[in-house]
Amino acid sequence: HRIDRSGLGIKAFSFDTETTSIDPMRAALVGMSFCWEPFTAYYLPVALPAHQGPGLSLEEVLRVLKSILEDNKIAKYGQNIKYDEIVMARHGVCLAGVTFDTMIASYLIDPIKRNHNLDDISLEYLNVQKITTESLIGKGAKQITMDAVPLEQITAYACEDADCVMRLVPVLKKKVEELGLKELYEKVEMPLSGVLAAIEKNGVALDLDFLKELSDKAGKEIDALVKEIHADAGSEFNLDSPKQLADVLFVQKKLPALKKIKTGYSTDASVLEKLAVSHELPRKILEYRERAKLKSTYLDALPEMVNPETHCVHTSFNQTTTDTGRLSSSDPNLQNIPIKTEMGRLVRKAFVARPRGKRRGKILSADYSQIELRVLAHFSGDPGLTQAFAEDRDIHTFTATLLYGVNEKEVTREMRNAAKTINFSIVYGKTSYGLSQDLNMSIPEADQFIKNYFARYPGIKEFLDSQKEKAKKDGFLTTLLGRRSYFPNINASNMQLRQYAERSAINAPIQGSAADLIKIAMIAIQRRLEKEQSESLMIMQVHDELVFDAPSGEIDQLEVLVRKEMEGAYKLKVPLKADVTVGETWYKN
Repeated sequence: HRIDRSGLGIKAFSFDTETTSIDPMRAALVGMSFCWEPFTAYYLPVALPAHQGPGLSLEEVLRVLKSILEDNKIAKYGQNIKYDEIVMARHGVCLAGVTFDTMIASYLIDPIKRNHNLDDISLEYLNVQKITTESLIGKGAKQITMDAVPLEQITAYACEDADCVMRLVPVLKKKVEELGLKELYEKVEMPLSGVLAAIEKNGVALDLDFLKELSDKAGKEIDALVKEIHADAGSEFNLDSPKQLADVLFVQKKLPALKKIKTGYSTDASVLEKLAVSHELPRKILEYRERAKLKSTYLDALPEMVNPETHCVHTSFNQTTTDTGRLSSSDPNLQNIPIKTEMGRLVRKAFVARPRGKRRGKILSADYSQIELRVLAHFSGDPGLTQAFAEDRDIHTFTATLLYGVNEKEVTREMRNAAKTINFSIVYGKTSYGLSQDLNMSIPEADQFIKNYFARYPGIKEFLDSQKEKAKKDGFLTTLLGRRSYFPNINASNMQLRQYAERSAINAPIQGSAADLIKIAMIAIQRRLEKEQSESLMIMQVHDELVFDAPSGEIDQLEVLVRKEMEGAYKLKVPLKADVTVGETWYKN
């Protein structure tokens, strides 16, 4: 009861949950830990009917704690607190006043560090070797759940978590401020964590019958492909064995072996793609791989991931995994559904609006149009590029007119595609060799193409060169909002490492700024949906695209709201533009 009576004036505490699962949408609450002064923490075990261990009644615990956990004036700190927010929401508590997440702070301070888990950052900043989760619950087949851990052990573990978070906050807060990241952290990354919790909780509805149809169709196509490949090869072999495949391609068929590896010759995608230009067998193998991966990763896996309570799939958005500030998605990865093939695009047809009464709603998708090129125009101030966006011209057609010296009506599809490829190649820092592969031309031709591009857009060349120099001098570059990207190999003597770092230095601030913009838009949209008590739900973020599930009657006002917040997210030197589509499913032709 120490924190019952108005918290004895406590203004902030760290908070952590212990549960039965790493999936917050399936996790049962085992207990909660609290810390409001360093080196002193408390653990509160909770009893649920399915639990094996001791604990207090959840109803009684929430009667005492709910008002404090939902009090916006008492600051809450946590490690990956998005997880705890979802767990608590499912147990009837709307966690409020969340102001600091040690995992997000660690990530902003050092985005190229691979691990931002509490064990790692406690060791790095506090020199504390924490009790590992594995030492409590084991691993593999013998792993137990948290509710089976003896009370004494789970208390020590949970209290240590809460204590480490409380002690890390001032250390990380100081570092965030020193690096000029305070505003980005407080105005974007922390609010976004709550928005992502809402999106994950919303989940996405699936048409399981359609997925089954697609899976059966893909299965038949895969079987037919395997027969064709075996017939072309002249023998049966295991297509999933790189060794057997290499033997068929390079020994029996005598195709040119392009890349040597320790175990023989490589059969990776880059090798097969080059061979596929002039040989049918590697083309079919690529097709087989793509279909088999699509079937196992999405068509067969998605139905298994449907939550039995919500009948939706709930992905996890990762805020601390990419070098550039982009979000990633896992279990399932919704950002990697292939869209270059018709079968890949059809997977999106299985993503549908949830039933609302007697009728289903609609899916609204809003995509930032050419966001990275607009960011490039803003940063570089290039007059040609800026003018094209200001006049709302088709940027790829406009670039084609400059490169080929023709007017817009004379631009062919091939010309536009080549211009589109070079527009994005420039953003990704591609070399003449990379462009030559993409456009199937010689390296000297590609080199000339790039020179012509920079002659037409001199401001871009100037900006990219200055970025490279700045990265070499400072070791990092910043996005629109001051997010840092580091390039430790930018001055490396190894040419390959150095060139890769130089390409990253061109792309990271542009991609990172695009990530900043969509995050600002997501926060603004979610706030308005909540304020206006809208029934429309934000259900996915896929790079430059936001997806919503809405009642049919709200679609028109949702489109106005989303377009306004996306296009008004930030004042660039060129207009931001959102393309909106509405349909029964997420599928786009």
